[in-house]
Amino acid sequence: MALQRVQDGLAEVVSARADVPKVRERLAAAIVTAYRDGRRVGEIARVSGYGREQVRRILRANGVEPEGTRES
Repeated sequence: MALQRVQDGLAEVVSARADVPKVRERLAAAIVTAYRDGRRVGEIARVSGYGREQVRRILRANGVEPEGTRES
């Protein structure tokens, strides 16, 4: 019984890890959308928990070059 719970927990972890790339893609798309809707890099960073540079990297990786005047 207890070992079955361990195996079930391990299977759940493996499944969650498999979902991480898809979830990151959705988050990146949401970050790009927020930026294109006029949100500032700093605001996106605050809400997402990412640093500003990470937000900029995500934007650039998705074909968006952040403007220097919109960073705060």
